[in-house]
Amino acid sequence: MFGPSPHRRDCQAKQQERQNQLDALPSAFNESCTEEDNKILNLSLTDLVHSHASGSLSTHAVLQAYGKKAVAAQNATNCLAAVLIPDILRSKSLPQIPSTFHDSTSDISASSPTREKPLLSGVPVSIKDCIDIQGYDTTIGYSSRVNHPASSSAAIVRLLHAAGAITHVKTTTPPGMLGLETSSDLFGRTSNPYNTEYSSGASTGGGGALLAYKGSMIEIGSDLGGSVRLPAHWCGIYAMRSSIGRFPGWGATPPIPGVEGVETSCSPMSKRLDDLEEFWKRVVAMRPWEYDHTCVPIPWRSVNLHGRKLRWGVIWEDGMVVPTPACRRALQMTVDALRKQGHEVVDFTPPSISEGVLTGLQLCFSDGGQDFFSFFRKDERLDPLLMATKTLLSIPLFIKRLLAAITPDALQSTILTSLHTKTPVQEHALVLAREQYRAQWHEVWEKAGFDYVLCLPHPSPAIPKGTAEKATFGSCGSMMIFNILDYSAGVLPVTTVQPTLDALPPAAEFARTPEYARMGTLARDVYGLYDAQKMEGLPVGVQVIGRRFEEEAVLAGMRAVEEALAADGNVFNGGKNF
Repeated sequence: MFGPSPHRRDCQAKQQERQNQLDALPSAFNESCTEEDNKILNLSLTDLVHSHASGSLSTHAVLQAYGKKAVAAQNATNCLAAVLIPDILRSKSLPQIPSTFHDSTSDISASSPTREKPLLSGVPVSIKDCIDIQGYDTTIGYSSRVNHPASSSAAIVRLLHAAGAITHVKTTTPPGMLGLETSSDLFGRTSNPYNTEYSSGASTGGGGALLAYKGSMIEIGSDLGGSVRLPAHWCGIYAMRSSIGRFPGWGATPPIPGVEGVETSCSPMSKRLDDLEEFWKRVVAMRPWEYDHTCVPIPWRSVNLHGRKLRWGVIWEDGMVVPTPACRRALQMTVDALRKQGHEVVDFTPPSISEGVLTGLQLCFSDGGQDFFSFFRKDERLDPLLMATKTLLSIPLFIKRLLAAITPDALQSTILTSLHTKTPVQEHALVLAREQYRAQWHEVWEKAGFDYVLCLPHPSPAIPKGTAEKATFGSCGSMMIFNILDYSAGVLPVTTVQPTLDALPPAAEFARTPEYARMGTLARDVYGLYDAQKMEGLPVGVQVIGRRFEEEAVLAGMRAVEEALAADGNVFNGGKNF
């Protein structure tokens, strides 16, 4: 008599729509990759563009190769929100090749971007389901946004299409894009590609899993507190968080619309560093400021580090969570490799990361979470982390102060008394505190004379599914801090968890160590999720930091790290053939 609720009905309809899109694919898309498919998948972005634009490689062949991998990724990890391939194949307007095509990477310039040189011709690009593509829903994981197709495409999508790229799928995100796991009632849980019992990260977890499977060449994600960098760390891929205004972001829905205290950055990810850098070059050559009024008109500035001895500052821990053994080893491997190449690597104690993170969290939830949680329907599931966040925000301040007074953990006590609805005057004070914090970083960086800062993206490899409540947003301090600073930040894979090298001592023995004694509640909870035996083979990465609008330099720094590791005999391959 009553039937399913609107929420359940829309979830069922959306999942059926996705299944219909998968069913509409030609049967070949469900088959194994052929030798020809693999040749296409192994092409660099530069070579794929040349082959496609010159006519020697068809759009159908590209779609079939990458489509097969996308289907395999979906079957294994549940990473897709929408499959656009059937519509592309049915369309009479497949990407056309200009008859005047010529391609030379060295000839990319800001003055001649498109018609004679389709800079991204044939490049398959997946789009996070927070970015508008005309005619398709942009759900950001909410059932209330089903059956509301976008009336126009986001700036980055329009740029991609003008450059000849193929937007072939949209990828999953948790509701509202806040969390450490990509899971929703709308699409279900997205699993880690290396071990389906673990998280792929969030909120671009669908894109991270897809790229690991080679189901796309580039993913366009978004990053508020690490949302492209955490999936890169946990899925063994590359990501480059851009400063606000460097990469087109108009037409992408942020987690909390209208919040400017900490802004969301649209940012790309890739399976290969070469492709990520080349994509960045070509997007900037397309003059993105002509597509997006929020973009700053900064042309590409090539950075050549060959022969230079760089000065690196290393943040070994963020002051909140001691890195787990596997992550500590990845950072140590990187430091050792850089030193062997003659680079200067010194320990760096930055301005308090917990202070900066707390300022950022207060700015994000200055309305007490009212706006963010208003998008959830009555019977829409909140994962335990979001439920805990909502509960914390809803407790009256006087009760929080009483609880803080009896809470032995200093960090938890501060969080209790800080996260509450702010008045406009209090919010203004927080913005001022953020600017003062940025000034502190600027001063210490200048004084230290760093070329780069090196740190972990997160203190743990991927966490077991359903455990984000224990890790909490507080474990993401080493990513979130660079959103608050608006620094350019890249993540690259280094190694995988190895039980013999990365195991903790037995629990009873570890509990008696000085390391454990100095841990707060958050750190102990994160360590409670760590098990090197069960995590065997999960990827672990490091994070390379530059300052604002230094995307070119950070990509060059990532290359310097990768080359140093390779020279030291450490080439990341993930140990799994997707």
